Amino acid sequence: MSKLDAWPGKQFTGTISSFSGGTGAKFSLLPPDNATGNFVKVTQRIPVRILLDSSTAAGYYLAPGMNVTVTVRKI
Repeated sequence: MSKLDAWPGKQFTGTISSFSGGTGAKFSLLPPDNATGNFVKVTQRIPVRILLDSSTAAGYYLAPGMNVTVTVRKI
């Protein structure tokens, strides 16, 4: 189940198709490096491909890069 900030109050359902092996910073040309040795854990965005059910997504404009809050349930 997921909620998009562009469509408040609407819930979408689907299945996870794939995960990326790491965050965008991991694969960037010049990845950030903290040379001081002080590391702060921050929330990272991990690219995930979700195949939405057509019954819940029909008629709604969805595009890559939208902010989504996702709840994952193991079946």
